[in-house]
Parts: sequence; structure tokens; C-alpha cells
Amino acid sequence: MNQQSQKIHKLTSDRYHEYEEELKYLKTVREKEVADAIATARAFGDLSENSEYDEAKNEQGKLYSRIAEIEDILAHAVFIDEDGGSERVDVGCEVVITMNGREFTYRIVGSNDADPRQGKISDESPLGHALIGAAAGDEISYETPSGKLATAEIVSITR
Repeated sequence: MNQQSQKIHKLTSDRYHEYEEELKYLKTVREKEVADAIATARAFGDLSENSEYDEAKNEQGKLYSRIAEIEDILAHAVFIDEDGGSERVDVGCEVVITMNGREFTYRIVGSNDADPRQGKISDESPLGHALIGAAAGDEISYETPSGKLATAEIVSITR
């Protein structure tokens, strides 16, 4: 796969360091735990009907998958500028919008950090994508997951 087709992961420096710490834990502590579980299960004998062995090997597969995922995120990370201006919406901004007479506050984050229940929306979501580049006072339109067109007005932008 060439470099241009790799997904870019937009992260704050704090989030980048959290991924580094998780990777370190997975490659040291967790990998040893899983290896020990496999060794213990092997001691039970016949591997063809050994559910403990199968479970440990499945856990090992999940572990290696998560390690590969984090390594990819770190290898293709782009840091979010948390100190930039706030004239236009960008990743890292907190945006206050009004929709249907109600006010909402969202932080625009990279897709790895999105958590709509905590007010963190991805720059790749329909609303997040529509907000990127807009300024306070702008009215934006976007398509909701149900296919309806929604509009919102940007009240304020802060970092």
C-alpha cells in the first residue's frame, strides 16, 4: 500500500502519548500474560479439544491486532494545533452551534477520539465535516445519518 492511501490520524500530543503508553503496556505486560496463558493451556494436553488453549490463542490474536492498530496510528499521526487561532473551525476547536432553537457545544477531534456522548465529534462525521473551515456567524448544512438535510448556525469558536 502506498503512502498516499494511508489514513492520517489527527491526534493531540496528549493522545499520542496515551497511545505510546498503551502500546508499551501491550508489548510488555499484556503480551507476557497472554504467553503465560497459552503455556498453561498447553500443559493441559491435547490441543485439539482444549478450549483454554483456543481462548488464549484468540486473545493473542486480538492483542496482536490491537498492537498493529496502534502502531499504524502512531506511524500516521498528525498533531492537532491546539494553540492556533479560532477564526475558523478546525480540528481541536470547541464550537458552539444552534440548531432548531437549541444550543450545542462540540469539540472537533480526529476520528480516533470521537465520542459524541461527551461532545467530541469527528472531523469526518457529517456535522464535523460541514463545520471545518466555517466561521462564527456562518450557517452550515449537512446530511444527517437518516438522510435529512440539517442546518446549524455557528455561535462561537474557541481553542
